[in-house]
Amino acid sequence: MDEAWLKQAGIGFSAAPGCNAIAVVEYVFSALLMLAERDGFSLRDRTIGIVGVGNVGSRLQTRLEALGIRTLLCDPPRAARGDEGDFRTLDELVQEADVLTFHTPLYKDGPYKTLHLADETLIRRLKPGAILINACRGPVVDNAALLARLNAGQPLSVVLDVWEGEPDLNVALLEAVDIGTSHIAGYTLEGKARGTTQVFEAYSAFIGREQRVALETLLPAPEFGRITLHGPLDQPTLKRLAHLVYDVRRDDAPLRKVAGIPGEFDKLRKNYLERREWSSLYVMCDDETAAALLCKLGFNAVHHPAH
Repeated sequence: MDEAWLKQAGIGFSAAPGCNAIAVVEYVFSALLMLAERDGFSLRDRTIGIVGVGNVGSRLQTRLEALGIRTLLCDPPRAARGDEGDFRTLDELVQEADVLTFHTPLYKDGPYKTLHLADETLIRRLKPGAILINACRGPVVDNAALLARLNAGQPLSVVLDVWEGEPDLNVALLEAVDIGTSHIAGYTLEGKARGTTQVFEAYSAFIGREQRVALETLLPAPEFGRITLHGPLDQPTLKRLAHLVYDVRRDDAPLRKVAGIPGEFDKLRKNYLERREWSSLYVMCDDETAAALLCKLGFNAVHHPAH
């Protein structure tokens, strides 16, 4: 979009950037917590490499670090601009990270090309037992190379929300991944409402009648209104709270059921079941540290001492 031309022509423009970033972060958490429970590991013992540290990547970093999880950041454009942050090379992430999660735009060429950023060489070099997550754009990961690695039988856990050739995804790849969904990581009620309010507020400012809208006034009451939490917040408890709001497996099963049937991928997206964000869950904690941590993670938590 040529924003400079639009401005010169007196046309207002707003794209609501980042409105669904929290949704994508919570999708990644839902997947990681599921894999951690299934495979019996603690996220605190893992190093998580975040490739692309924009709206999604930076929020993911904040929440992971709140939990004491080590993160490694890779964002060559930001590093070149001199942005604050300890940016590493993708090569370093491949060597050091146990989890590699991609949150980049899709650039098909140029100095920061991301098409097949995870190419055959990178995928082959991922350490055994690593986790690869793609919730940005399908072609950022070479799907054929990924399937070849999975078919070779080397242990690798894979979470894909996006696919090369969408809506015609590689059914064999879907069958081989641990979690596969239909490009819905960013779909939450809050995300949609946030996008609407951002565009509305930009429009009202453009016409000189600035108005603010409180997000909660647009949202219905959540399915679970209030939860009481006793004691400290450990990983199994966080997993239960997170999955109470959103368990990624609810979107994995429907895709497997219709994979390969023309039109069904888009139908899943169009008729997507309402999903909420962690902020919709009100958690009363008798442990002050747990309440503070849950707030940092985006839950609506309060400390309520037990009497």
